[in-house]
Amino acid sequence: MLDLPLALDLLVSALVGLAVGIEREWSGHTTGPDGRFAGIRTFTLLGVIGGFGGWFYRDGQPALAAVIVGAGVLFPMAAYAATLRRPGTTTDGTTEVAAMLVVAMGAAAALGHRTLASAAAVVCVLLLAEKSTFRNALQRVAAHELRAALQFAVLALVILPLLPSGAYGPFGAFQPRQLWIVVLLFSGLNFAGYIARRVIGETRGLGVTGLLGGVVSSTAVSLTFSRRSRTDPALAIPLALGVVAACTVLVPRLLVISSMLQPAVAAAAVPVLVLPFLVGMSLMAFVMWQERETRVSPVPDDVPRAPAPGQNPLALASSLQMAVAFQVVLFAVAWVQQAVGTSGVLLSATLLGLTDVDALTVSMTRYGADPANVRVAAAAIGIGVLSNTMLKLALVVTIGGPRFRARAASGLLALAAAAAVGIWIRWP
Repeated sequence: MLDLPLALDLLVSALVGLAVGIEREWSGHTTGPDGRFAGIRTFTLLGVIGGFGGWFYRDGQPALAAVIVGAGVLFPMAAYAATLRRPGTTTDGTTEVAAMLVVAMGAAAALGHRTLASAAAVVCVLLLAEKSTFRNALQRVAAHELRAALQFAVLALVILPLLPSGAYGPFGAFQPRQLWIVVLLFSGLNFAGYIARRVIGETRGLGVTGLLGGVVSSTAVSLTFSRRSRTDPALAIPLALGVVAACTVLVPRLLVISSMLQPAVAAAAVPVLVLPFLVGMSLMAFVMWQERETRVSPVPDDVPRAPAPGQNPLALASSLQMAVAFQVVLFAVAWVQQAVGTSGVLLSATLLGLTDVDALTVSMTRYGADPANVRVAAAAIGIGVLSNTMLKLALVVTIGGPRFRARAASGLLALAAAAAVGIWIRWP
């Protein structure tokens, strides 16, 4: 009687070998002076060999299974050794390694892991077929970018698990693991901003530059563009657009930070912050439509931008400074909350918004860990955004050129009014 499950297992074992074999034939690795040993038929048979090995293991014959699978793995190794003896042959062993993997995938399918074997076969064929794509992508990765990725892996996978998760110090405000998560969060955001800048470019117009610069520091963008408006009055409208864009991107940045640390606070902050975000996006869309014929302008040297070659895209130093600022704010908020109560927290949010909205947001996610404080934490974030917007308005009015001042100030006032309405709607 036909054993249907066994037949399906062996069929998948054969199909994974067939898929890899088709790719090897299609790519031409079975012909020419460098032709390897296996094509469609050989790879299919190797998958079946692995399948029978897995089946015998399930049937309670592990020794026979080991012999079958071992022979299937040794065959590509022997073929590779024989190929190297041919004069002028390259040392590429990709086909032989793929053949060994086919045996393993065939065994996995026969052991009942058909989905895993099929997924592994798809990934294997993709890696083989897209060789040139992966090589080209690797050539575009600079050494400092790869180094930054490895550093981030060490920070996340090595250092983080070693840190204690308890609370220490006054008010229990010092939590080493949570503090390090802040470092990882801001480093990751810096890296993401760097990648976005590489993909989009930094000379696509001052509006896009302001949008990307706001990921790093919307205050720095406002200060830089205000200064430039005095030397380049003709660029008043694009520069004002850049300031509004930088202030608008502050909202999703804060929501991302809070959602990763305390989703309840982020959810409560959405009604507070959604109105200024919508107003900012509407202003940007309107101005960009009006100025759609404006020529691309060069980016000033002092705008926050992606690191130059050799610099660290993680901006680890600034991330550590942010963590230190966050820790100081945590102690301050804990003290104020104990000494004054809720009104003190909202007052401190007004002051902290003038200096560092990110640190305020992170500290409010900690404060909002208590469900009773969630609405207060969300309102404090909104107050910080309003306070920070008023600071930028002061910079624009005191430093910017006349035409830029009128455009940028009107946009910032609209954002501030929207933020005030959002705070009023969700006032705790």
